Amino acid sequence: MAASGDTDPDPFDAFRQLRALPGDVLVLSLAMFAFSLGFQATGRYLPQYLAVLGASSLALGAYGSLGNLVSAVFPYPGGALSDRLGSRTSLTLFGLASTLGFLVWWAADPFRTVAVGPTNLAVVMVFLGLFLSQAWKSFGLGATFAIVKQSVPADRLASGFAATETFRRTAFLLGPLLVAAVLSVYAFTEGFRLVLLGAAVVGAVATVAQFALYDASNDSIGDSFEGVASVVDDLRSLPDTLRPLLVADTLVRFANGMVYVFFVRVVVDVFAVGATLPVVGALSPEAYFGVLLGVEMAVALITMAPVARLARSVGLKPVVALGFAVYAVFPAMLIFAPPDATVLAALFAFSGLRFAGLPAHKALIVGPAEADAGGRVTGTYYLVRNVITIPSALVGGWIYGRSPETAFALATAVGLAGVAYFLLRGREFTAYASG
Repeated sequence: MAASGDTDPDPFDAFRQLRALPGDVLVLSLAMFAFSLGFQATGRYLPQYLAVLGASSLALGAYGSLGNLVSAVFPYPGGALSDRLGSRTSLTLFGLASTLGFLVWWAADPFRTVAVGPTNLAVVMVFLGLFLSQAWKSFGLGATFAIVKQSVPADRLASGFAATETFRRTAFLLGPLLVAAVLSVYAFTEGFRLVLLGAAVVGAVATVAQFALYDASNDSIGDSFEGVASVVDDLRSLPDTLRPLLVADTLVRFANGMVYVFFVRVVVDVFAVGATLPVVGALSPEAYFGVLLGVEMAVALITMAPVARLARSVGLKPVVALGFAVYAVFPAMLIFAPPDATVLAALFAFSGLRFAGLPAHKALIVGPAEADAGGRVTGTYYLVRNVITIPSALVGGWIYGRSPETAFALATAVGLAGVAYFLLRGREFTAYASG
């Protein structure tokens, strides 16, 4: 993905150049695609699966907050394990854990009649499966940022991130559509358990391929996590440009986290909206939710590259602000929308625009960093943001159990506060401001 001169990174190079990749890079790229497919096919439906298993709104919020916790803390023990065992062994262990997590989710349903305190064993198993299934995702975020930073000129960073996002998010597009196809034939519980089983099979194949084909003899992962003091030092040394971005981003992500796990519940249970599509025929609300996710991601894939190029003319800040604004207003727009299939399709298409600002957002994070500090800046930024947003889903779940409208409206209010702060205090990256 190297770029020089006036050539923009092409978002579709990841597909055209797939066969030309070195063997180990190709294996890792395909493994990333496989696990992303499994995660996206299952993750957005798990709140509905939990509800069917008997979980309360507060339990759904706790599940979302636990997911935030795992995302925040897993990269550090994952990195330490990679340092000690090496990439090949660690990737294999992470892949096995994720595959086992899918299987635990699949096996949960028969245990819904076994009481465990205020809930049941099936719900407990879904929580346990979350720890396992997220293992593979704990590897590689910093490396992705560093590669783009090193390979792309400073004023084309957004285009570089658009290229990597296009490849990864193609799995995000296919996953929900595959679920929709399955749920158009089977009832939700039976169909979703088939999806979970399929995700486990894909994960197992990807894990075996990694172990058999990936040559990590020349890998250098870097130092292990050095403790909280190191994070504090890195936070204090963040470029001034990133401080208002971090505050605004944290507010916007906290707002989104309050209601994210309930999007499927609103479509499936609050609105109970299905659809009749040409060729496909009638779709249940569960199946139609997969189509809506596909629409959302299709818009994201179509718009990321053009918007990244637009950032070279207007700057990164307006594009990032656009993404933040879509994040902020979508919850209120969704909960107060009429229960109409066409309206929901338009809303989820609009939601896809939040991803259009993602490459510019990443460029604004890593761009101001010194040449040899991109990984540390990225890691510190995401750690702080993710730790602060851990309780968001739990807060949202508590409010949602009393009034879904209040939860979604409050989420939009918090998100708009983040947008306003960024518009007032946010800084532009000079490579874009001057170009």
